Amino acid sequence: MFVTFEGVDWSGKSTQAELLAAWLRAQGRTVLATREPGGTPVAEAVRRLLLEGDDMTPWAEAALYAAARADHVEQAIRPALARGEDVVCDRYLDSSVAYQGIARGLGEERVRELSLLVTRGLLPDRTFLVLLDPEEARRRSGADRDRIEREGDAFMRRVDDAYRALAAHAPERIVAVDGARQPGEIAEEIREHVRPLL
Repeated sequence: MFVTFEGVDWSGKSTQAELLAAWLRAQGRTVLATREPGGTPVAEAVRRLLLEGDDMTPWAEAALYAAARADHVEQAIRPALARGEDVVCDRYLDSSVAYQGIARGLGEERVRELSLLVTRGLLPDRTFLVLLDPEEARRRSGADRDRIEREGDAFMRRVDDAYRALAAHAPERIVAVDGARQPGEIAEEIREHVRPLL
């Protein structure tokens, strides 16, 4: 089973990814808990460039995310799935579509096609979109923000709108959950959606 988590920065998606991975392990399942960009030495190096580096053009940013994803899928995700493990990933291709394709204006289809090309078409079985108003998410943030997190409120609003549109267009894969609730309550709702996949 391949499950991904999406949402604006500080929405609580990383917490939910961790909670689901822990719950699956408690069910006796073997789980690869991973993240994007990251998950392999090459992808983690690209992550540092993307999040801590200098400003870059939108297509350079999109291409670097795709490069990290290509290595991550081939070196970590596909091998884990082939071994019969569950994969729980904090962000995946929907992040690129929302952030670079829609919010940065590169084109939803062009960015999706790039990700599908470099991953040989690998899509998650289920994606959980943790929805939280960007202003509320910003209030949760700390002072130490990465390059993407330093983008202004208007950008984060475009990302939020993009995610909501993606969920509306792919309801069979993307499950939107209300991120304003207590983490345990959200986690239980997510588990209800995962149980039929086990």
